Amino acid sequence: MTRLRDRFGALLLDLDGTLYRGNAVIPGAPEALSAGEQVLVYVTNNASRAAGAVARHLAELGFAAGEGDVVTSAQAAAHVLAGRLEPGAAVLVVGTDDLVAEIDRVGLRPVRRFDGEAPAAVVQGHSPQTAWPDLAEAAYALRAGALWVATNTDATLPNERGLAPGNGSMVAALRAATELEPLVAGKPYAPLMEDALERAATRAALVVGDRLDTDIDGAHCVDLPSLLVLTGVSTLTDLRKQPADRLPTYLADSLDALNHPVAQTVSVDDATDIADALADLLRAHPGRAIEIAQ
Repeated sequence: MTRLRDRFGALLLDLDGTLYRGNAVIPGAPEALSAGEQVLVYVTNNASRAAGAVARHLAELGFAAGEGDVVTSAQAAAHVLAGRLEPGAAVLVVGTDDLVAEIDRVGLRPVRRFDGEAPAAVVQGHSPQTAWPDLAEAAYALRAGALWVATNTDATLPNERGLAPGNGSMVAALRAATELEPLVAGKPYAPLMEDALERAATRAALVVGDRLDTDIDGAHCVDLPSLLVLTGVSTLTDLRKQPADRLPTYLADSLDALNHPVAQTVSVDDATDIADALADLLRAHPGRAIEIAQ
């Protein structure tokens, strides 16, 4: 029988909560991904590290990954800004030096302070060092009319200790301070997903992730099928709150379900409680995915 992964030419893989938590690999994840010939594209909303650094981290954890296999929300945000600004325009960066490098790479001029000339834009990505002075500089620029692009709006960031504040929590602070809304480059919005599809060189792709609000909604945004794995943030209980037209195509306990045939299909229309129905099917078919017909 056909394995789930063999229905697709590429896998667009989330990282945090799907492959690892912080520095801790999710057990069995590297082995699960190594068992096929599909193109693997690692797609991360975390803008704190360059693609090369992400690839090295993945390799250290046992995943087959090179710099060209990684697509980040920092890259997507830089592409969004490059498409809207004149070359050489000043962009105030709230984030890491790796985000600064991405802005520089697309021909824009990264700055850290609003001194004199008003920046044309503010780009905001996750950094564990972001502090009040950084947010204040961004607020001054935004109130002076700068374009605001957030790499992503994930409220939390999974690590080996639990869920830490993510970039979305810092975006919320600026939203409260300015009463403005950013353009968002990362999942669930299209820019990062389209960058990943371009890298995969095929639309016969499956989005794999652990979050309904980013990975699964991101798949819907670009009309791709998706697999939700229960190794990170979203739970079966969360599925009860998800509208039927935004449910994942497949659900599984772990990535190893990619290497087995789909166990069963359940129809949203036939299930009194979709979460209970899926829980029963996962227990009945351990290690295999359940398809959700909509």
